[in-house]
Amino acid sequence: MNRIDRLRAMTPYETDYAQWCAEQGALLREGRLSDLDRENLAEEIESLGRSDRREIRSRMRVLIAHLLKWEFQPGHRCHSWQSSISEQRVWVEGILKDSPSLRRYPAQIFDQSYKDALPIAIQETGLRKSQFPSEPPFNAKQALDGRFWPGGPLSMDDFLRD
Repeated sequence: MNRIDRLRAMTPYETDYAQWCAEQGALLREGRLSDLDRENLAEEIESLGRSDRREIRSRMRVLIAHLLKWEFQPGHRCHSWQSSISEQRVWVEGILKDSPSLRRYPAQIFDQSYKDALPIAIQETGLRKSQFPSEPPFNAKQALDGRFWPGGPLSMDDFLRD
């Protein structure tokens, strides 16, 4: 949508979100700032930043759960675990590349992410909570480092069971 007809009524935010977005974009491009739905537009822009934070939290939770599985069930290591760990790292790094202001965020949420990941690791491994440390056995920097594999380096034996 390139131009907005000045005589046509604007689509309300609540009626058709996609049309509203297109109209707001066209208004911005045309420099018609006084016609913008400023309150809803501001809310949408703020939600984009929250979305990145939610995505990092979610990815960190999965990453930590799989790193715990990797460390505490070495006999069950497989390609799918390695893929999941690598995928979470790539996603977080991509978000951080696009939003460098969030670079410190994984470390800020790491302890809570560990607490959130622990029940996942317990459920997926069948191990007891007491078999996992109450404090993380690695930190955020290690968790996001593609060379870090808790419990030792990767070996071909880790994947022969797959």
